[in-house]
Amino acid sequence: MVDSRSTAERADMFKEHDSSFPEHNFDKKNASSHNSGLLSWHSDVLLDTTSASEQHDETWQERESRNALKRVAGLGELQDVTEVEYRKLRLERVVLVGVWSSAKGTLAQAEESLRELAALAQTAGAVVCDGMLQQRYRPDAATYVGSGKARELAAVVAQHDADTIIVDDDLPPSQRRALEDATKVKVVDRTAVILDIFAQHATSREGKAQVELAQLQYMLPRLRGWGAALSRQAGGRAAGDAGIGSRGPGETKIEMDRRAIRNRIAKLRHDIAHMAPARVVKRGSRRRQDIPTVAVVGYTNAGKSSIINRLTGSQELVENALFATLDTAVRRAQTQDGRTYTLVDTVGFVRRLPTQLVEAFKSTLEEVSQADVILHVVDGSHPDPIAQIDAVNEVLANIDGVEDTPQIMVLNKADMMSDAARERFASLYPDAVIVSAASGEHLHILRNRLEALLPSPRVRVEIILPYTAGALLSQVRENGVVEKAEYADNGVELVAWVGPSLAAKLMQVALE
Repeated sequence: MVDSRSTAERADMFKEHDSSFPEHNFDKKNASSHNSGLLSWHSDVLLDTTSASEQHDETWQERESRNALKRVAGLGELQDVTEVEYRKLRLERVVLVGVWSSAKGTLAQAEESLRELAALAQTAGAVVCDGMLQQRYRPDAATYVGSGKARELAAVVAQHDADTIIVDDDLPPSQRRALEDATKVKVVDRTAVILDIFAQHATSREGKAQVELAQLQYMLPRLRGWGAALSRQAGGRAAGDAGIGSRGPGETKIEMDRRAIRNRIAKLRHDIAHMAPARVVKRGSRRRQDIPTVAVVGYTNAGKSSIINRLTGSQELVENALFATLDTAVRRAQTQDGRTYTLVDTVGFVRRLPTQLVEAFKSTLEEVSQADVILHVVDGSHPDPIAQIDAVNEVLANIDGVEDTPQIMVLNKADMMSDAARERFASLYPDAVIVSAASGEHLHILRNRLEALLPSPRVRVEIILPYTAGALLSQVRENGVVEKAEYADNGVELVAWVGPSLAAKLMQVALE
């Protein structure tokens, strides 16, 4: 069911009735005295907005931005979200920074975005030392935060002995270089962090190829020369083993790197394209065997794998980390009356998912588009589940064929929710099923709802269809799985898997 209310209206209904969804009340009267937190829900962000105008005068914004870079407390006290082998090494120390404007969002939304970035950084294997937000009308064209604030940021980096600055945005190469020059440490953006996580967690051959493709597409416009090393000319004998015709009469090292990256991108696209038929064959095999498919989608770390484990009894990786599941996994399950169906675990969605990854992970989207039922899993323990629901729905809206697929919204982690929060969610999404994969609460209700939506089992028909029944043959091709359709003298020799009602119609007109 599509809720016509805005995201803000639905979120306010949560926060108004339940303290588990705290609200950041940064209004004009108390903006300078109210504390709200990035992780502990208590923050030292102090913003004076008493003189803010609705017209967002750029001169005023620039003047006020001088005092807008404020530390966000609590980021250095983050709990580890996962224990994996790379944590045994020296962890990279990072400082987070973001820019927000009241014209584009609220302070609460900006802090939630920075909180999510902190979780992403930890999943990537970093120690978050500090986090800062700056209010300004738009990011500075040169250094993102402005030259003065860049110097302040450099002091914070030095204070914490940090290695890296992570920006909660997509940085153009020029801004990244300018901020690196001003702070003397490495600067990466949100997209780079997500790509790094995907690279760590991909396991299958196709998953690794997709991640590498996304990384190279991200890297190509961001190649940067380091001293004279990338200004060397290569041509003639200097071309080495690259072969005749590999480059022009003289080419800089950075141009050679760009050429190598483009060649690698072309090869990866070719390899991934040849992996697609294998997915089609496997999917077609399930169709021929009349096995319905259920796609499990949701925001990252919502508990999709835990739900699948409960429904199937399998032991798929369950980890309290973002993007613990990257490769599309298929698990078999049985209904209470003995029917077999498959559950497809998909990569978790996230707000502002890099476009390179949306393009690369088409295999996941293909499974969703071909599913008979979609389970949309929501993290009930998250402070802002409404925003996560909207982020997932935004991705689903761009997948062809999903709009007509039956969906069940599943609110997971109910054991971590208050009764008031459950009631508010039920009022906003009356068709949702509230469950707990950890305790097993209400999973029987989810099973019953799911089994009721699964399509009826197909039956195999092997008949000779008269040529006058062309309309029925069209229905078979559209709604069934055709194994054989050969044209003979007296009719079409047809072998297909179809639904019970269509099978009955075919048998009525079949030739003996």
